[in-house]
Amino acid sequence: MEEGKEMKVGLLGATGYSGAVLYSLLKQHPNVTHIDLYGHHKETETAEFLDAAIPAYLNEHLQLKEFNAASIMNDDDVLFFATPSGVTKQLARPFIEKKFPVIDLSGDFRFKNSLTYSKWYNKPSAPDELLQAACYGLAEFNLPASPYIANPGCYATATLLGLAPLVIDNLIIPDTIIVDAKSGVSGAGKKPSASNHYTFINENAWLYKLNKHQHIPEIVQQLQKWNANIPAIQFTTTLIPVTRGIMATIYVKAASNVTLEKLRRSFQKHYQHKKFVRILTDGVPSIKEVVGSNYCDIGFDYNPATNTIVIVSVIDNLMKGAAGQAVQNFNNLFGFSEEAGLPSLPIFP
Repeated sequence: MEEGKEMKVGLLGATGYSGAVLYSLLKQHPNVTHIDLYGHHKETETAEFLDAAIPAYLNEHLQLKEFNAASIMNDDDVLFFATPSGVTKQLARPFIEKKFPVIDLSGDFRFKNSLTYSKWYNKPSAPDELLQAACYGLAEFNLPASPYIANPGCYATATLLGLAPLVIDNLIIPDTIIVDAKSGVSGAGKKPSASNHYTFINENAWLYKLNKHQHIPEIVQQLQKWNANIPAIQFTTTLIPVTRGIMATIYVKAASNVTLEKLRRSFQKHYQHKKFVRILTDGVPSIKEVVGSNYCDIGFDYNPATNTIVIVSVIDNLMKGAAGQAVQNFNNLFGFSEEAGLPSLPIFP
């Protein structure tokens, strides 16, 4: 453990929702002594400042520096990418070649197969040799295996944590997984669109990307590492009129001789030492119970009449689904306390 180690951190993408939350966490991290913010502007262009892009950060008058890989590797100890998909695949090569620590919140390096990315993201992938150098950072199950960590997607995090114990312990019928996932509007990002316009989503619910959501193959890739017999999942995503939060309601058929008590033992076994997963002993969680935190709360039940297990997994999409898990991966990578820089309680009320 390197509890006293001081870190200089680089961050590209601080003006987006996930990046802004990540900046606020790093600002409070006990081992982070300096944060460099980077943007895509050139030195000859007008300088951009954090407080101008995010009025809530009025006292953070920090200039976004021009992105330069060599300068970053000289000035910083680690780099966070908080960028949309399609950006880091163009920027990552020098960091991967130098084995410089990177935590990437985009989807560009989550897959091992370049064709999977191209199919689901509808754009060219990073080269295969770079994809192989990255590791998938589902923090509760995958400790860093390389310096380049691909932070999981928000829907993927909620779904995988909800399913993991039962998949690993072979308590389900592999081809029966159905996920009904709902997300707050911040999951759509900061850029305005017709679907996240107030007059559209207020008092509304919108099911989008039916059978086409890019987190589907990400979820399946990890599930198949735990159980190669899982062929596919049925997965739907719905935008709901809340700012932050994801609720994944998972339905799956139980394997033979499964009981509610067996399910309890499985969840307890896998999560009893995981600080950021809270298993409810009775009932199911709500989104409000995790907002502002890095927790994933999980509740479940079993209906013997239909042989169906129902799992409800909730997270804050900007925390456990993005910035919070990125800090958790940062802590795991450098040997800090897993809780360093992360709030100990959700926002309430």
